[in-house]
Amino acid sequence: MLLNELKKSKWYKKSKKRLGRWNASWKGNYSTKWLKWQKARSGGVKAIWFEWWQTPLTRRIPKLKGFKRYYKLVTNYQIVNVWNLNQFRAWTTIDKSKLFDAGLIKKVNSPVKILWNWNLEKKLKFKNIDSFSNSAKSKIEAIWWEIID
Repeated sequence: MLLNELKKSKWYKKSKKRLGRWNASWKGNYSTKWLKWQKARSGGVKAIWFEWWQTPLTRRIPKLKGFKRYYKLVTNYQIVNVWNLNQFRAWTTIDKSKLFDAGLIKKVNSPVKILWNWNLEKKLKFKNIDSFSNSAKSKIEAIWWEIID
């Protein structure tokens, strides 16, 4: 029989060392248990976004006063009511430049929406108007069948 041919019996089970069990441990109370290291504390593992030796991202970004919306999710329409359109002559083509000249909108380049709040007494043509409310579109088409895009 040689030493490399020796095998443990199938019933042999060695018990694990009981480490860190206060007085019951013969190997010391805190042996190999990372007593004063980071992992020994509760919540000791750093978060994924933690940046070790550099200034964190939240401190690197410049802070500006006031609110700035970086991602515009909602288009801000300039609203024109149908009641205000009664000042134009009948059969005129209404576009953004005419609304600007009349003082109904403040900017020519921004989108315009026409809302229905009163009866339209004249037949008008609309050109390059970005949006209409559902009631305004149906009633303008009932009066005048043409809305030019």
